[in-house]
Amino acid sequence: MKTIIVVGGSKGIGNAIVSSLLSSHKVINLSRTAPEQSHDNLTHHDCDVITDDLPDIESADGLVYCPGSINLKPINRLRIDDFKNDFEINVLGAVKSVQKYLTILKNGNKPAILLFSTVASKLGMPFHTSVAASKSAVEGLTKSLGAELAPTVRVNAIAPTVTDTDLASKLLRNDRMIENMNERHPLKKYLQPQEVADMATFLLSDKAASLSGQIFEMDCGIVSFKI
Repeated sequence: MKTIIVVGGSKGIGNAIVSSLLSSHKVINLSRTAPEQSHDNLTHHDCDVITDDLPDIESADGLVYCPGSINLKPINRLRIDDFKNDFEINVLGAVKSVQKYLTILKNGNKPAILLFSTVASKLGMPFHTSVAASKSAVEGLTKSLGAELAPTVRVNAIAPTVTDTDLASKLLRNDRMIENMNERHPLKKYLQPQEVADMATFLLSDKAASLSGQIFEMDCGIVSFKI
């Protein structure tokens, strides 16, 4: 049974990933809030990845970094601090987590690291400059880190489109917005957290042993197709 560290596994996509892993993995969740579920395979540490020292962990075979931000404003309303905060959450928190647990990961069983980007890194969208800038850095981190750690540790990232989580609730706050969001995507849908969790579970597994340095666009067609 592998042990997976999930940073930010108490809500949204992170929570769905934790739930998907628990039946066959030991999961160590690092989050500011406790997860909704309890399980014999789940250990939780109260932790703010940005401000706190990360807890020592004896062994692990995977690391998932889930924290993110959706700070959508016109460029003239974004402060430099907005860019700094988004970069800290999306990039520096991931770097901090990797640096803390890299030694134990290298000693793990076919270890893997999974990070998160966004479709806004590939598809230019108004008001996304801050989050797109930081998530684009995550994509560069994924590729460079994957090259550096090969062949010992695989590193991949998922770049989801809008996903039905609390983080995206402002984008899906009424029936009209939900309908418009569906229509924007060629597959006439947006993502549910479980869909992303299923992809995450696969990328952490030995079935993905040939995949590293890849950015997986879960885009419901919005980046890939022009229809």
